[in-house]
Amino acid sequence: MSFTSMHWGAYRPQVVDGKLEAMVPAEWDPDPSPIGASIPDALTSPTRILRPAVRRSYLAEPGSHPELRGQEPFVEVSWEVALDLVAGQLKRVKAEHGNQAIFGGSYGWGSAGRFHHAQSQLHRFLNLFGGYVFSMDSYSLGAGRVLMPHIVGNMDWLLAAHTSWKNLARHCELFVAFGGLPAKNAQTSPGGASEHLLSRALDEMSGAGVQFVNVSPLRDDLTGPKNIQWLPVRPGSDTALMMALAYVLVSEGLHNEDFVRRYTVGYETFRQYLLGHVDGQPKDPLWAQALTDIPEQQIIDLARRMASQRTLINVAYSLQRSVHGEQPFWMTVTLAALLGQIGLPGGGFGLGYGCMNNTGSGRKAFSGPRFSQGVNPVKAFIPVARVTDMLLTPGAPFDYNGKQLHYPDIRLVYWAGGNIFHHHQDLNRLLEAWKRPETIVVHEQFWTAQAKYSDIVLPATTALERNDIGSAASDRFMIAMHQAIEPVGESRDDYSILTDVSRRLGFSDAFTEGRDAEAWLRFTYDESRGRAQEHGIELPDFDSFWRDGLFEIDYPDNDTVLLKSFREDPHAHPLPTPSGRIEIFSERIASFGYADCPGHPVWLDKPLASFPLQLLSNQPKTRLHSQYDHGAYSRSSKIRQREPLTLNPADARARGLVDGDVVKVFNERGAFLAGVIVSDGIRPGVVQIATGAWFDPWVPGERHSLEKHGNPNMITADVGASSLSQGCSAQTASVEIVKWDQALPAVTAFEPPSMV
Repeated sequence: MSFTSMHWGAYRPQVVDGKLEAMVPAEWDPDPSPIGASIPDALTSPTRILRPAVRRSYLAEPGSHPELRGQEPFVEVSWEVALDLVAGQLKRVKAEHGNQAIFGGSYGWGSAGRFHHAQSQLHRFLNLFGGYVFSMDSYSLGAGRVLMPHIVGNMDWLLAAHTSWKNLARHCELFVAFGGLPAKNAQTSPGGASEHLLSRALDEMSGAGVQFVNVSPLRDDLTGPKNIQWLPVRPGSDTALMMALAYVLVSEGLHNEDFVRRYTVGYETFRQYLLGHVDGQPKDPLWAQALTDIPEQQIIDLARRMASQRTLINVAYSLQRSVHGEQPFWMTVTLAALLGQIGLPGGGFGLGYGCMNNTGSGRKAFSGPRFSQGVNPVKAFIPVARVTDMLLTPGAPFDYNGKQLHYPDIRLVYWAGGNIFHHHQDLNRLLEAWKRPETIVVHEQFWTAQAKYSDIVLPATTALERNDIGSAASDRFMIAMHQAIEPVGESRDDYSILTDVSRRLGFSDAFTEGRDAEAWLRFTYDESRGRAQEHGIELPDFDSFWRDGLFEIDYPDNDTVLLKSFREDPHAHPLPTPSGRIEIFSERIASFGYADCPGHPVWLDKPLASFPLQLLSNQPKTRLHSQYDHGAYSRSSKIRQREPLTLNPADARARGLVDGDVVKVFNERGAFLAGVIVSDGIRPGVVQIATGAWFDPWVPGERHSLEKHGNPNMITADVGASSLSQGCSAQTASVEIVKWDQALPAVTAFEPPSMV
């Protein structure tokens, strides 16, 4: 059996008589993800898109009746008709409005393969066509990605350089995890996760005597180690807790004054704020107790433990997906700087251990082959979480990272890879915005909401139906992804589709450079060999790699320690910040004049809650984002076909709820149905539901229709984290829940649309 690579693991596909029967996890993986079990049946389920399809009224008159997206039937057409239509609309929009009216909406999780990577394919195509409006950053890490270059360095560099789990097992004594270390998140990684690391890493650290503190509303955000203290913090208050810890360090003289003076800038300015000399409010443990619900003495005790032990402070991505989401990241770095252990084995800070598999692997950050996207002639862009704002308010100004920009006027959206009805917030608002473009084109494998709410749908192959190369930064293996089965239906890979469209538009020679897909695999692999050598990695020739099926990246001789060289000599190894040091106070950010993100870490009150329960919408266990929600593993987790929602026994008793009930979850933005799990592993006043249930409104296309399946983005707020990043703020949401006592509407999320 050959291999394939998915974002959640490496597998050996088992094929019998041309049919995929099973996905066998790679034999070396100590903790394989069960998501792979969903794939065989899902590939050929009724949800699969078999042929090109066009929305009925759009086929009759392109651009007509955009308000009917998601409501009217589709018409299956030939590839020739569909491709002619796509090419014609691209040509028309460019002629009438220019390339700045085209939005390339691909989001990069479509495939672990590096050539058949939908985002790269689409962006290369659109660049050669004259460019497109693009999106910056990510829903997962929008605030962090914008903030960190100002105060430490680029996020990709930092993630690749994180202290290894092996080093932490040897040297760390106390691991303080803000947002926990959820095992479900560590299943996945962009480009693949060939060997799952977290479970074994936690076992080794626990065996070495490392103590853990789980700072989270959810007890299960950190499980496995023997010694875990759970601090059930109020959602959104982590920054206040960190400040109180910092207050204890400074007021009791437990901080490392030498470190902050040599390696940071702006400490004194922050100190004045911390002690209350600026606003009259010391950020002491009593102040924090009222905001966090963590007792004053527990805060004091934890600060003293942190100062007396080799301590690693980690913050999960989820904390920055909130209003003022920059602050917990900034404060994590500041608190670690006060401890003075940055750059030492087993100490310092982490930004996302447990959020993706490969963080902390210790392996060289070699990412393998790349399909060149070229250069985009269009310079207009948006932060990725501002799609709805762009579509609803063309020409309106917006702030971003020190600049004031304007939203472009988008007439055509081209999307390949990703599902906006999963990622985006306030789906009722998105539904209105989604009516604005004249044309929406989608490449998709399955009838997701992204496909159902489009005009032209082109069926794409899955990773099992094409050859590719799986390769992820800091991963153990590069994988030769041999095609396992023939394409289902009339599906084609993105490269073939875009080649045919580019031929109609007159630039296929530039797009293909005379290569078919197999020639590109060989070319991109050979091109990557030089980059590999820069990391001390000698790749075999392509034929040997393809025959063997994989190549192992050696583990380095020396443990990785984040910012070790900077600590050893900050003059020889300065940070890529204006000062070359850690910026506790950033002159550059201060110069932007943003009240919602000033020049140093601050506590900013969250918006007043309109409803009694705080909603956490975190990453799912049974799928990646919304991928394979229609698969058996994800569907087996549903309660009466709805996504599960967890709440505390006290909140359940107050509402007359028991396990297995179905509830309506609602606020001023909308409502959805969910199945109930009652657990004492969640703090009172908080409810939790995973993201990724396929969008399934009772009345398709109708704003404020009840969502039947359990998609929390019906009711999350579509506002930017701050003027600095404009990152998503999904975790800042309040709701109420009531028992659903009516007949349950059927879940239709996985049914294809009507065809005529």
